Amino acid sequence: MAGNTKTLSQLFSQKKLIVAPGIFDMISLKVADQLGFDCLYMTGYGTVASYLGLPDAGLATYTDMVSRVATFCGATSTPIICDGDTGYGGLLNVEHTVTGYLRAGAAGIQLEDQEFPKKCGHTKGRRVIPAQDMANKIKVARDARGNDKDFLIIARTDARTTLGLDEALKRAEHYLNAGADVLFVESPESMDELAIIGRTFDVPLVANIVEGGRTPQPTAEELQDMGFALAIHPGLGFLAMGHALQQAYSHLKATGDSLHYDEIADFQEFSKMIGFQRIWDFDEKYKNLEAK
Repeated sequence: MAGNTKTLSQLFSQKKLIVAPGIFDMISLKVADQLGFDCLYMTGYGTVASYLGLPDAGLATYTDMVSRVATFCGATSTPIICDGDTGYGGLLNVEHTVTGYLRAGAAGIQLEDQEFPKKCGHTKGRRVIPAQDMANKIKVARDARGNDKDFLIIARTDARTTLGLDEALKRAEHYLNAGADVLFVESPESMDELAIIGRTFDVPLVANIVEGGRTPQPTAEELQDMGFALAIHPGLGFLAMGHALQQAYSHLKATGDSLHYDEIADFQEFSKMIGFQRIWDFDEKYKNLEAK
């Protein structure tokens, strides 16, 4: 099993910006893991798209997602922050979701204050629940993790888009007081807003960098200087993959072959990355054994 073994709490204590790529299937996980990222982020958008072929609009169930959490976390020792959407229902559902994600191996869970059915945080049509209702979810989530303080509760507010930044900041403070370990103010719309978020809180903060989304893209150095602890890039992988597939399949459709298409990985190197080296080593080790 590849990966890094530091907990999220240990990573945050280093006071250095953590950059986490979005993983959404086992290929994206293996690529990211073998590049040596300290932390990975299970993107809800990408996971729902790759696993179910559906938009991130509240259509995936707890069962759909916890199975992906278990598969991803079972394949690496690198901590994975996992998208828990709204907790998939009321307070009892939140407890069930947190205990399930914890049991599946997640390093932390992200919960958001959207109404159900939720939507991707960089798309239109989002509505938020009352702040106290979300605070209650955070309290339940904190109790559900028990004594496992290494499992972090990340509270996300989507209030910025419809209710403004001031309301989003008030909600984030409320969720912090309810027991959240990490705060995530979704989709700020300027560098100034990012800076305001960064100087308002003295706790670990998440910046959600969606290429082509509502939030500008600062450099990693700029984000760290603003006070952010974690930069997630949930869309980079699946947007790159979608573009690469579009190019490759368009070439195949146009020409009928792939003779001169070179924008692909080396087959042998890809086979090693996906785990064939262990198979080859196993075969070599036991090649002299004969079935009787």
